[in-house]
Amino acid sequence: MRSRTLSLSLLVFVASLLASAQSIDPRIPSEVRFKTGYVNPVGRPANFHSVMLWGIAIADTRVAGYESATVDVATVRLSCRVDGKDVILIDDKGQIHGGLYQRVPWFQGNHSEPIPMTNNATDNAVRLAVGRRADRIWHFWSTSPRPALPAGKLEGCTALAHVRISRGALLQMGMDYWRDPTVQFGSGGNNREAGASNWYFPSDQWQEAVFTDIGGPHL
Repeated sequence: MRSRTLSLSLLVFVASLLASAQSIDPRIPSEVRFKTGYVNPVGRPANFHSVMLWGIAIADTRVAGYESATVDVATVRLSCRVDGKDVILIDDKGQIHGGLYQRVPWFQGNHSEPIPMTNNATDNAVRLAVGRRADRIWHFWSTSPRPALPAGKLEGCTALAHVRISRGALLQMGMDYWRDPTVQFGSGGNNREAGASNWYFPSDQWQEAVFTDIGGPHL
């Protein structure tokens, strides 16, 4: 029964992706892997007891002046809903970690180089000059250590970033579940992507970019 339920969930997921493909926003570059938001239908593996937020920012080389495109990240926050209550696990302000990853093909090799960051002191934010390396994915996560999931009945988690996206830039938020707070990335399947948000586009105003799997597949 479990395998039949899982197969049905995957079929529904694939069908939803095919349906959404007909309405993909033309502002999203063709090489992007996930062009619309999604929640992993498989959910968190039972033996995974940690979670980490992440974000990716890129330049849109089709936009005139993309070379000066920037993304400012003021806050990254991770919370989980346990026993009906929201528990904040990460709340970092004015600091992030990250790396530059291959863009075409998307994340191929999963090898990074150092991510250049400057400080936007006026807004206590980190500035990512994505237009200067438009050939790369600017992948970031929190400076706080990867947290353990709180004890109790988990409904899901939410990743949030307070960002300002300039013309010629795009941003997406997401989240991974991990086996534990210290295990390293590897070929043994130590992390499982929980999903990714819809893409966020340029605005003169600050935005809250959010991904959540609360209300998604059974955890």
